[in-house]
Amino acid sequence: MPAPRKTAARAQVHAFVGSDEARVKEAALMLVRKLTPPDAGDFGNDIIDGNADNAEHARQICSNVMQALQTLPFFGGGKVVWLKSANFLGDTVTGRAQGAVEGFENILDVLEAGLGDDVHFVLSASSIDKRRGAWKRLSKLAKVEVHDKPDTSRQGWEQAVLVTAGKKAQQLGITFESGALELLVQMAGDDTRQLENEMEKIDVFLGDRRRAGLTTVRRLVSQSRAGVLWDLGNAIGERNLPHALELLGMLMHQGQNAIGILLGAIVPRVRSLLLVKDLGSRYKLNSGNYAGFSNSLMALPSAATAHLPRKKDGTGFNAFPLFLAIREVRHYSLDELHAAFRSCLDANEKLVTTQLDNRLVLERLLVGMLARR
Repeated sequence: MPAPRKTAARAQVHAFVGSDEARVKEAALMLVRKLTPPDAGDFGNDIIDGNADNAEHARQICSNVMQALQTLPFFGGGKVVWLKSANFLGDTVTGRAQGAVEGFENILDVLEAGLGDDVHFVLSASSIDKRRGAWKRLSKLAKVEVHDKPDTSRQGWEQAVLVTAGKKAQQLGITFESGALELLVQMAGDDTRQLENEMEKIDVFLGDRRRAGLTTVRRLVSQSRAGVLWDLGNAIGERNLPHALELLGMLMHQGQNAIGILLGAIVPRVRSLLLVKDLGSRYKLNSGNYAGFSNSLMALPSAATAHLPRKKDGTGFNAFPLFLAIREVRHYSLDELHAAFRSCLDANEKLVTTQLDNRLVLERLLVGMLARR
């Protein structure tokens, strides 16, 4: 009876996947540096670029990985094989091709056959098809870390990004005034690399002065996709129809998805305006500063705030979007905001169920909401 095959130990195989490419690459790089033997230099690891041009290229990349896994280190000791930024594991034309599928299956065969005691395999990929058997095999073999971008169309997405931003601010020694860090997150959106770049820009700008306020954030943060979405929300709050239509045209020209624009920029601002207008018609809210506004919300009866968006950890309200809206609600009546929210629902239905031009649907929505009667 043949001896059973030795499967690679789980501690030897590591996979970093997810839509947040910056975090995936950073996490994989940190591990590779940690696993690389001291003083090994370029001989301590094999880094194989996983960016395939086509299926045949993907097959060749996988062949290179297998060869690296089966080759002993030049000078003994440990070795790390890193398949970096693989782009042929997702549900794409290249990823579905036989060459790519078989190539990765062959890598898994090598891993299941067992690696040398001091050999480690690291995989980083922005997309991987979790419906395939290869994902199930990899999950059993590897320590898997998933780094996905937050869904900005979902309520409360800011909280996860705020944690990352807070850690980065602490590393840089920057203190943000009340509401300034939240504003930065809103403007940078779900792009981790963009967020870090903006914080480093603020760090350089501040110099010895280590405190950043709302004005600093507004002046320095670049006009990214998230920034344009943010500006569209501001234009809705200010009831500035020409500027809103201009920003919509810019986003559509960039190829942004119409439903993403509706759910990521228009609906959240209309919802915030409606909530604040409704509360303000019944209670006195502190509009002086962010902290005071948050405290005034916490002081309201629970029945009045049961429907307000909350932080994921349940410690309080997701108050910053509401705070931004408090100075804008004077541009609308409560009836207008109720009608605007119903119009958003109608626009969403048209985008999903009809063949109407997407840009025309959103333009009509903005005109109906913002045109003054």
